[in-house]
Amino acid sequence: MLGAKAEIYGRLTDRFRHRILEFSAPRANSIFIRIGREDLKEAVQFLVNEGFNHLSAITALKAGESIEILYHLSGKGLMVTLRIALPPSEDTVPTITDIIPGALLHEREVHDLFGIKFEGNPDLRPLILPEDWPADVHPMRRK
Repeated sequence: MLGAKAEIYGRLTDRFRHRILEFSAPRANSIFIRIGREDLKEAVQFLVNEGFNHLSAITALKAGESIEILYHLSGKGLMVTLRIALPPSEDTVPTITDIIPGALLHEREVHDLFGIKFEGNPDLRPLILPEDWPADVHPMRRK
């Protein structure tokens, strides 16, 4: 790890030392960090303060029985992805729209497709699905 990647890795581990559940750097310009849901907002705020203020996407995927939510933030020529795993019985995470207002549409899309509730999001109206789509049916959340 050289340059900006080593620097942000060092700053992240100093700040979140015992709260990083998993770390990987699969490519030269990317870092993946698994954190707990309770650390999400603090980690996003930290990264924004460090210059990672472009939210490329919020994505979700089924990972066994759980759902993972991935927050892709870029800056300094790097992509940092924060990963949050939700157990099957949970479907709520805090919104980050108060830190990054542009997260609104990303959160709405994940809510539509996976049924994840973004606590504090001011507008979780359907974004992709038709208005008459059943409220409790989420196409990507297969049982």
